[in-house]
Amino acid sequence: MIYERTMGMDEGAPTTARLRDVLNRAGRVVIAEGSPDEADTADVPRIVVTGGEIADLAQLLAIVDGGTGDRCRCNGWPTIMVHDVDSELIAYWTLHHQSGLRGIGDCDADLRDGPALTEWLAERGLTGSREVQAGLAVQEAEEERRRLRWLRAAPAGLRDAAMDVSDPPGRDLEAWSDRLRDAKARLARLVQDGYPDVTERIRVLLAWAGVPARESTGGLKWYDMAIQQQLFAEDPDLILTALAAAPPSPAQLDGAAQLFASLDWTATHGQQLPEPLRSMLIGHIQAGGTDAMRFRMRHGYYGAERSV
Repeated sequence: MIYERTMGMDEGAPTTARLRDVLNRAGRVVIAEGSPDEADTADVPRIVVTGGEIADLAQLLAIVDGGTGDRCRCNGWPTIMVHDVDSELIAYWTLHHQSGLRGIGDCDADLRDGPALTEWLAERGLTGSREVQAGLAVQEAEEERRRLRWLRAAPAGLRDAAMDVSDPPGRDLEAWSDRLRDAKARLARLVQDGYPDVTERIRVLLAWAGVPARESTGGLKWYDMAIQQQLFAEDPDLILTALAAAPPSPAQLDGAAQLFASLDWTATHGQQLPEPLRSMLIGHIQAGGTDAMRFRMRHGYYGAERSV
């Protein structure tokens, strides 16, 4: 199984000049709409590029010289097989996430115009990349709408700090991780300063922590976890006291449902909740809880009987 092979180009940084040198010697280029281990399968769509279209392809495959310094962990697709005029295979490249190319040097490289290549392939019948891009665009738009809903739920005076926490990851994950750590610390300080009364602070955090409970995409994002981590930093007995101090709002009960079903909570405190909080939370879930809340309730979270 070949995942990458470019004759004589396994060393050194990838550059557009090196790529064009290979394509200048090409007699034909086969592009198969599958990963390398699927490229030779008969039912995988493919095109053969010859003549002047090879020069067009060379323009579309232009990369950011120097590469990314890293390699994607997936196999990549489509697979590009370059043959010389004698039909000898001289290069074996893969596209990654419709935005990067592997096989020109010692690391992956970003395409200068991934969307243009995607459209060029679609015009020739290889529509898979365009379909994936369309699906990703829908997903990214929903992710952004979710992030904005979380930001709108931020308590007074915390929107700017929350925005820093919710910044999406970039390509440099280490730098993003450092920024996220600093942003979370700043947000925690502002929460402490803005809500010095522990009962009020916990109830504010619970309402904010309840936002993801109503999201259809499921799971917690890194910014959701930043709020849950602040709740874990509070005394657990004070969390129970804060919920008992006054009737919780529906949003606060959503946040409590998220918190009390989390692994960090149940591993330390178990699933049993005191009355009347237990009955209040179960009543809230029975009246209008999400499927995820009902599932956790049926499986004994919140101290509910499994038959509830």
